[in-house]
Amino acid sequence: MQNSLIPLVLASCIGTAALAQPAAPTTSYSAAGRQVQVYTTAANTQLRMAATDKLTFQPQPQPLETQPTVFVDPTHTFQTLLGIGGAMTDAAAETFAKLPKPQQQEFLQAYYSPTGGIGYTLARTTIHSSDFSSGSYTYVADGDKSLKTFSLKHDEQYRIPFIKQAQAAAGGKLTMYVSPWSPPAWMKDNKSMLQGGKLLPEFRQTWADYYVAFIKAYEKQGIPIWGLTVQNEPMAKQKWESCIFTAEEERDFVKGYLGPTLKKNGLSDKKLIGWDHNRDLIFQRAATLFDDPEASKYYWGLGFHWYETWTGSTMQFENLRRVHETYPDKNLVFTEGCVENFNYEQVTDWRLGERYGHSMINDFNAGTVAWTDWNVLLDETGGPNHVDNFCYAPIIGDTRSGKLIYTNSYYYIGHFSKFIRPGARRIATTSSRDVLQTTAFLNTNGKVAVVVMNSTEKEQPFQLWMKGQAAQATSRPHSIMTIVVN
Repeated sequence: MQNSLIPLVLASCIGTAALAQPAAPTTSYSAAGRQVQVYTTAANTQLRMAATDKLTFQPQPQPLETQPTVFVDPTHTFQTLLGIGGAMTDAAAETFAKLPKPQQQEFLQAYYSPTGGIGYTLARTTIHSSDFSSGSYTYVADGDKSLKTFSLKHDEQYRIPFIKQAQAAAGGKLTMYVSPWSPPAWMKDNKSMLQGGKLLPEFRQTWADYYVAFIKAYEKQGIPIWGLTVQNEPMAKQKWESCIFTAEEERDFVKGYLGPTLKKNGLSDKKLIGWDHNRDLIFQRAATLFDDPEASKYYWGLGFHWYETWTGSTMQFENLRRVHETYPDKNLVFTEGCVENFNYEQVTDWRLGERYGHSMINDFNAGTVAWTDWNVLLDETGGPNHVDNFCYAPIIGDTRSGKLIYTNSYYYIGHFSKFIRPGARRIATTSSRDVLQTTAFLNTNGKVAVVVMNSTEKEQPFQLWMKGQAAQATSRPHSIMTIVVN
């Protein structure tokens, strides 16, 4: 899609972004007489979050089995949405800095404006370097156990200015959480930030103090920190920054060091998130962390990624449901996902967006309260990345031409983030055909947003059925649609 069309397309989306006062709990609901607007993104068309259809509800009794139907019931509500967004990495910040000023402003509006863009409200950033940095670095001198040399000088060049501009574009507020990929090399048994390794016992307190130093330093820069994860991908030995924590090691580090250290430093309000790795092992991690009362009291919830597919598995949403039903007082957050193995020739592939749609629908239906993409921006190489782990981002900044390339992932995410706003409650929804994947939310302003995705080659007519009222709709092949019921 041509960049010049983006403002027109997004401007055609109604302003569902503005948060109204929270509505009273819904005990009854009628769709009769309500206005319904459909927004569509579809393969082999120019439709990108475009206003396509206006639907009308008519009385409809018991549907027949021969009538494909998406059922929505706003009187049954579930988790409350915290937000949707993406990671503001060094790679994203460095790519942003290389873009011309007009494209920088276009990028900020495209992601963070609730009216002119897709209204991101959530962000993640790294505690010193990750693979998506131009090189490995930390904030202290080697061996400085007292952290007296702690400095954000590295981040002040690109990352901090980038985050501040995004904050401003989002209206002054962006819910931010932070994650470490590895302690400094001198704190680890393998003496390297790369290739896994473990935190040495004698540095557990120093490492806990490091999180506090980072949070306080960022907040001093005017970037409020909402929460933190204990360790990115704690069971993966990677060729980039990584560190291994078994479930028991994470539990003991949190209850003996990180939890008490946050409390001692007045940071008990920061939401502490465990695991931060794939769905495959998430239940075992949850049980180990949450069945220990001393550790559990420090945890707000668990984060998860979608890369369990590296084993040949499909995404394991049932594992999320087991955690949610076993520990309903803890929260689930999707903390990272991207499509790997970047190829510039494939930035228009439809599979990119469909992976996002499939994950977001099923993650939300499993009880997830927040969803965070990985890099918000990468360059034409799928980087920069200091270990050649090049990946896709929803927006690619071609630093050769200075232009922005919008993959369809951007629009697929936007079908959720623009129309389902913080404070929205997920509501009951089911489909009578597996062709139609669906989730639905009731926003605080009373608007219902129903997302319907079709990843097949065939068109699928269906009816949207709500409490004895039905509206006729059609799901295009390889499409995602958001149906907004006013």
